[in-house]
Amino acid sequence: MLDKKQHNYERAVLVGVITQNQDEDKLTEYMDELEFLAFTAGATVQKRFTQKLTQPDSKTFIGSGKAQEIKEYVKENEIGTIIFDDELSPSQLKNLEREIEVKILDRTNLILDIFAQRAQTSYARTQVELAQYQYLLPRLTRMWTHLERQKGGIGMRGPGETEIETDRRIIRDRISLLKDKLKTIDRQMATQRNNRGKVVRAALVGYTNVGKSTLMNALSKSEVFAENKLFATLDTTVRKVVIGNLPFLLTDTVGFIRKLPTQLVESFKSTLDEVREADLLIHVVDISHESFEDQVESVNQTLMEINAHQKPMIMVFNKIDDFSYDKKDDDDLTPSTKKNVSLEEWKKTWMAKSKYPTVFISALTKENFPEMKKMIYDEVMKIHISRFPYNDFLFEYFDNDEEEENND
Repeated sequence: MLDKKQHNYERAVLVGVITQNQDEDKLTEYMDELEFLAFTAGATVQKRFTQKLTQPDSKTFIGSGKAQEIKEYVKENEIGTIIFDDELSPSQLKNLEREIEVKILDRTNLILDIFAQRAQTSYARTQVELAQYQYLLPRLTRMWTHLERQKGGIGMRGPGETEIETDRRIIRDRISLLKDKLKTIDRQMATQRNNRGKVVRAALVGYTNVGKSTLMNALSKSEVFAENKLFATLDTTVRKVVIGNLPFLLTDTVGFIRKLPTQLVESFKSTLDEVREADLLIHVVDISHESFEDQVESVNQTLMEINAHQKPMIMVFNKIDDFSYDKKDDDDLTPSTKKNVSLEEWKKTWMAKSKYPTVFISALTKENFPEMKKMIYDEVMKIHISRFPYNDFLFEYFDNDEEEENND
């Protein structure tokens, strides 16, 4: 695993651009998410810098004037890290570090750092290490900028290039080794999945930090790590759940996120295999998040990319205990926004027309849990009967929570 810096809440600033494809509202939303990512990684954000550009500058991503403004602020306020909201090219990264002389991270590097902190099992650590090396390989040259500053390019080309090429070869060998290791583990996990017997498999999917692990704990009465931070869960957890008299397997998967680095999608292939091979998807949505519709769209997009979008699905809108809205006065004639829509009004929108069974719950307070469990039971039952037509443990549904509590 690459060395990770211990975070003692580094002071950081964020940088983002408004472009033709990303208006000011969208940028604000992304920057809010980037700030939460920074907090999860162990940084406190002191300031945000934004710039309107037709397209990002090919050399430094931002204009030279904005780079100078950031440089002065960083120096005056003892900022240790600058975080960009988009992935920077190797040359942009190199030029910015040379220009501003402070640690530069992009969104991809930040997410990789969080994954490195969160990976618990050997498998997750291997996946993260592979993604880190794949990200690092084209960016090796920036490690030699200090040599160029000291002595210039002349006289350094030979040994400099030689050392970089040596490092590149070591990293390529390491990548190859990690890929082989993951292939072996993938085969083992595929065998495990095939050995799970005649049981329906359901997978919790959703944006990061929507409450999947809390819901997993509530349904399976187990202790899966849950925290109000992004990517609290990296490792796939599978638990046997019984609703009424019907057992099935429930998988908690890594949360999805917008602008997810391609290296991570590739290296977390096996985690996504759990989604691909599930019989039923339980799509958990944080209804209290002001951009929950965009998050739903992001998850659906990822499901389409991994060819899992046509599976049976249940939509579970979570965190109704945290939902709030701004009620408008009757004489207020200003146009309504999403912030003025009540929960009851939301239920009558596209959610009412959804082709998927839909339920509104709180995983924390267990509000509307009986309704959700009955919905899951019905969907699992349909799949079970179609796959295993003759099975003698399927009877009429009953809620066995009380019985289980008495047996505890």
